[in-house]
Amino acid sequence: MTHKKKLPVLALAALLAPGGGALAQTVDTIPGMPPVTDPHNIYSETAAGHLAPEVAKDPARIYVPNLRSNNVYVIDPQTYTVVSRFKVGKSPQHVVPSWDLRTLWVTNNAEGTTNGTLTPIDPRTTRPLADVAVDDPYNMYFTPDGRSAITVAEARERLDFRDSHTMEMQGSVSVPQCKGVNHADFSIDGRYAIFTCEFGGYLAKVDTVNRKVMGYLKLSGGGMPQDILTAPDGHKFYVADMHADGVFVIDGDSFRETGFIPTGIGTHGLYPSRDGTKMYVANRGSHKIHGPPHSRAGGVSVIDFATDKVVANWPIPGGGSPDMGNVSNDGKTLWLSGRFDDVVYAIDTGTGATRIIPVGQEPHGLTVWPQPGRYSIGHTGILR
Repeated sequence: MTHKKKLPVLALAALLAPGGGALAQTVDTIPGMPPVTDPHNIYSETAAGHLAPEVAKDPARIYVPNLRSNNVYVIDPQTYTVVSRFKVGKSPQHVVPSWDLRTLWVTNNAEGTTNGTLTPIDPRTTRPLADVAVDDPYNMYFTPDGRSAITVAEARERLDFRDSHTMEMQGSVSVPQCKGVNHADFSIDGRYAIFTCEFGGYLAKVDTVNRKVMGYLKLSGGGMPQDILTAPDGHKFYVADMHADGVFVIDGDSFRETGFIPTGIGTHGLYPSRDGTKMYVANRGSHKIHGPPHSRAGGVSVIDFATDKVVANWPIPGGGSPDMGNVSNDGKTLWLSGRFDDVVYAIDTGTGATRIIPVGQEPHGLTVWPQPGRYSIGHTGILR
C-alpha cells in the first residue's frame, strides 16, 4: 500500500446547506450520511455554483482516462485544449471523485487481471500521486456515509468494500448473478444501491448497511444495462440499456420495472442537469466500432424528469460515440468521451452545439472538476 495519507474531510459547514442546523431532517438516513435537504430533489445541493469552499480553489479541468493508451489527458475547459497528460495503470476506465471531494481516483482495472491499481490525482495540483494496488477496479463508488469505497470488481463478480482513504479491504459482497457488474446509484436514505449487470440484463439490489444482496431483477427487454441514475425523488431509478436503445424506469423500493423511455441507439450514460429538472442521455450509437458514420451515429437525448418524456435530441456531428462524462459547474456544458473516435465532446446544454477535442486512445469515464455538491458517491461524479 503506497497511499497511506488520510485526506481531510470537508468541514461540517460545507456538508450542510446554508442554515443547515435549522433544517428539518425529513428523511431517515443511515448514520453519518449528510442530511437530505430537499426530499423532492436529491440534487438540490448540486445546483450551478454550489461549490464547497475547498473545492472552489481547485482549477477547472476535464480529466479523461484513455483506456487503450493507458494515460489521462487533462483539458482546460476555458480554452478547450489539452494542457497536460500523464501515464497511469493499465486500462484506465473512470475518473472518480472521492466522497470528501479531495481526491480524484483513476480506476485502472488492467482488464480483469490481478494487477489493477487506483491512481489518485490531487485536484489542487492536477497531478497524479502514487498508485494503490487494488484487484480489478472497473468502477468505484462510496457509501453515502463516507465510511467505505466500493470498488466494482467486474470480472470477479464482486463488490469490495474498502476504507475510503487508504483503500484497505473491509469486506466483499459476491454478486454471482450479476454478470458484468459495473454501474450503480443509491437510494435517498443511503440504505441500498442498485447495480447494473451488463451481461445478462439483470439488476442487483444491495443492502449497503448489512452488505448483502437483497435481490436480482431481470429487465423485460434489452439485455445490456449500463449507467443508472436515481431520480430527484430518490426512489425511482433510470437504467440505460444499450440493446434496448432506451431507458428503463425502476421503482427502487419495490424493485420492479415500471416503464421504458426510448431514446437512441446504444443508450449508455445518464447525467442530471444542474437545476435537477432534466436528464442527459448519451446514446453511443451501434456496437460497430468501425464503419461509416451513419452505422454508429451517436447523440444525446434530453429527458424531462417531471414527465419522463424526451424533450430534445442532439446528434453528434458526423456520427460519434458519446459515452461517459458529466456536466460543468455552471450547467452550460455536457462533457462526454467519444469512445470509439478518440475525442471528447463539449456539448452546449442550451443548443446542443458540439465542440470536438482530440485525446488519447479510447477515452472512457471522464470527469469534470470541480463540481457543485457536498459529497460524492462515485462514478464520474454523482454528487449530492
